Amino acid sequence: MATDSSGNIAKTEMWNQLYEALSAQPRRMIIFSLLKEPEDRWLPLPDAAHSSIQPMDSQNARIRLHHYHLPKLAESGYIRWESDPFRVQRGPHFEEPAFVVSKMTESGHDYPERLRDECVVIGGLEE
Repeated sequence: MATDSSGNIAKTEMWNQLYEALSAQPRRMIIFSLLKEPEDRWLPLPDAAHSSIQPMDSQNARIRLHHYHLPKLAESGYIRWESDPFRVQRGPHFEEPAFVVSKMTESGHDYPERLRDECVVIGGLEE
């Protein structure tokens, strides 16, 4: 990751990291699920990542979350997670993906139909 002369992550890298974190449906669903709950609440996994668009069997979901999705969100400080019990909570930088996801849901009806239908966060608001 690129840093500037003061050792900070370059601004474009921060945006790239945010977009990468939100590029997968389970990660968007985790942020969306946490957004709907009180700040200090822990949510059970894999339930918090469940999507009707991309259903997974429980064991496969646990493995993918544990080894791929959760570390990606946690390394940016967006979430905290534990494996026993398997759960997730807002991290110190949660407001960054939360802002993007909340804007997605606020303007969900303005999205082109194809984008709305393919993203449970914006397309499933009426469900």
